[in-house]
Amino acid sequence: MKLARWLAAKLVTGLVMIWIVASAMFFLLRWMPGNPAQTRYADLILHGATPQAAAAQVAAMYGFMPKQPLPVEYGHYMWQLLHLNLGVSISETGIPVSHIVFSAFPWTVVLCLSGIVASFLIGVTLGVMAALRRATKAGDGITAFGALMNGIPVFVIASLLFYIFTTEWAIFPQGGTVSILYTPGWNAGYIGSLITHAILPVIAYTLAGLGAWVLTTKSSVISVLGDDFILAAELRGIGPLTVARYIVRNAMLPLFTIFALALGLMLGGSVFIEDVFNYPGLGQLILTSETSADYPVLTGAFLLIIVAVIVANFLADLAYPLIDPRVRRS
Repeated sequence: MKLARWLAAKLVTGLVMIWIVASAMFFLLRWMPGNPAQTRYADLILHGATPQAAAAQVAAMYGFMPKQPLPVEYGHYMWQLLHLNLGVSISETGIPVSHIVFSAFPWTVVLCLSGIVASFLIGVTLGVMAALRRATKAGDGITAFGALMNGIPVFVIASLLFYIFTTEWAIFPQGGTVSILYTPGWNAGYIGSLITHAILPVIAYTLAGLGAWVLTTKSSVISVLGDDFILAAELRGIGPLTVARYIVRNAMLPLFTIFALALGLMLGGSVFIEDVFNYPGLGQLILTSETSADYPVLTGAFLLIIVAVIVANFLADLAYPLIDPRVRRS
């Protein structure tokens, strides 16, 4: 029963957060300077549309009826969201926003998850080494490397990778997801082209998060090294490999919580990385929607990113008791 109540509380918290974000998107769209919904409504009226037709078209685009009382607009907007209706694109006339954002979402997720996993594994390994050898030149060098990588903006990393490996040395393609020379399908040429086009963006994601993992892991491991159970294990004559396993396992607990939060930072960096490598994910979709003033697509992309972060944190909360027995017992 305690576990069921705990799961229900976490689920309700996640749903409330999604509702708050969706409400914020509604009011932001309605009250932003120029009010794009009202502007679109007036533009349709000027081009000869009847008020009823203009209102219906704007409602299809933005998810709420213009020129209506606020509670009516809000209720219509939330009802549409419950049916996953995010409106219709302005720049790509007639295409649902949900189709556009869900088509771009997998490209960003593949890059983000690959980059997060790679940066986590490499950063944790280097962080443990820096902590265990903190009094050596190797430890100082790893710490300096982590601090350097943590201070470089993501767009600088992406731009340097693009310039070096696509222009100076021309090892990788300059952008896109796949070469037009290959027929889509489960064939070696097409899959190889997908991987080749994704390598540099994944490296950019990896390097963008690497420094933070190195420094955070080093700090976590050093704090565990001072715990009494480590001293007790050494005094009992337990082997160094077993002691190291105790250290790493306890140091991983706070890092696991940060792992889910890193998804939000990576998704935020996708705007710069996908723009540099011309990768058709959510980041590039946000930029193109902002340029073309396609507010339904823009709000739909932001909403999907925020919901993805909330869901990732919810899943992390569910998995945390599996790796920490103290949480299960409590």
